[in-house]
Amino acid sequence: MVETQANSQSILVVGGGISGVTAALEAAEAGYDVVLIEKNPYLGGRVAQFYHYFPKLCPPTCGLEINFRRLKQNPRVRFFTMAELVKVSGEPGNYDVTIKLSPRYVNEKCTCCGKCAEVCEAEIDNPFNFGMDKIKAAYLPHEFAFPMRYVLDPSIIGTDEAKKCQEACEYGAIDLDMQESTFDLKVGAIIWAAGWNPYDASKIEYYGFGQYKNVITNVMMERLASPNGPTGGKIVRPSDGKEVKNVAFIQCAGSRDENHLPYCSGICCLASMKHATYIREQYPDCEVTIFFIDIRALDRLEDFYVKVEQDEKVHFVKSKIAYITEDEETGNLTVEGENTRTGEQIRMTFDMVVLATGMVPNKMNGVAPPEVIYDDYGFILLDPEKAGIYGAGCTRRPTDVATCVQDATAAALKAIQSIARR
Repeated sequence: MVETQANSQSILVVGGGISGVTAALEAAEAGYDVVLIEKNPYLGGRVAQFYHYFPKLCPPTCGLEINFRRLKQNPRVRFFTMAELVKVSGEPGNYDVTIKLSPRYVNEKCTCCGKCAEVCEAEIDNPFNFGMDKIKAAYLPHEFAFPMRYVLDPSIIGTDEAKKCQEACEYGAIDLDMQESTFDLKVGAIIWAAGWNPYDASKIEYYGFGQYKNVITNVMMERLASPNGPTGGKIVRPSDGKEVKNVAFIQCAGSRDENHLPYCSGICCLASMKHATYIREQYPDCEVTIFFIDIRALDRLEDFYVKVEQDEKVHFVKSKIAYITEDEETGNLTVEGENTRTGEQIRMTFDMVVLATGMVPNKMNGVAPPEVIYDDYGFILLDPEKAGIYGAGCTRRPTDVATCVQDATAAALKAIQSIARR
């Protein structure tokens, strides 16, 4: 149980991704007490699942590592993983909040020796890799996880598998008696940095996601290319593990569509171009075709677009693909649509198709006070007349990592200003 804080000058940050971690650090380093909560068993959010950032194409681990070191060194930040905000009441400057902690079944004594995983035979779908592979039910979320501590999946609690894990641990780190718990806090301001989820591609029935194994999403491609991903960084077809020779990217998969996401997520075009560079690096002879409605590559990011477009193996075709079908024997995929520049009908076959799905913001469902307002798409709006709760990063608008960092810094400043004036 965590003791209740009676300090209304403290700040609660909900979400431990790049936006939440940035906001927490900026507020703490300005001299304010911060509580950071994250529902996953690790900090880092979606960024931890990336292979590279654009446009420089550098790995995210270096940036995250620096921020994690800052967290360790700052006593003003307390963070909790597997934690969710379940209740908010009060008013700006004096909020009462309730946090729910889900059991990890592994305590602070864990040394990451991995012996619990060695004896565990039960497996689960790997959430970090979007279910593209299996992991033991006693697992480390990923190799750069922070905190670096194992987790026991609830599915084995009460079984012999859990007991084997406990018996294998030499350090007394497996605690099978852990229970769900709650604690209360009093805070002066709240930063909602809960991030986003990829749009559910299975809802776009005419593209066959979930039905055709070689139709994947952009976030799955990111994991395929990652050295700690399901294939060790090798981009291969999910159906048979074969190397790819001809890959299609379908932009606005569900986006800019009143039946799905009516808005543009802004970063999907650049993400697909980044993925095209992943493929071209691994397979110099592979052909890549990007089917797009419009290309979004603004300001300095246009140079990245120009660089990719100059690759003779990357083809840009202006088209809204109508549907995808599969050859059951080969697993190859045929896409059909219309080239909207020439009016010609498109019918092309590919080894694999990648759907560029958009960002869906995580809302304050069930806990939002009346002063929290959203736009028509579910993104938090800032009302200067209703201070106290502030969105940060992709809860405010679809955006890239660099902009999320800037936006989180601004949210931290707004939170500080709102409580400093009281």
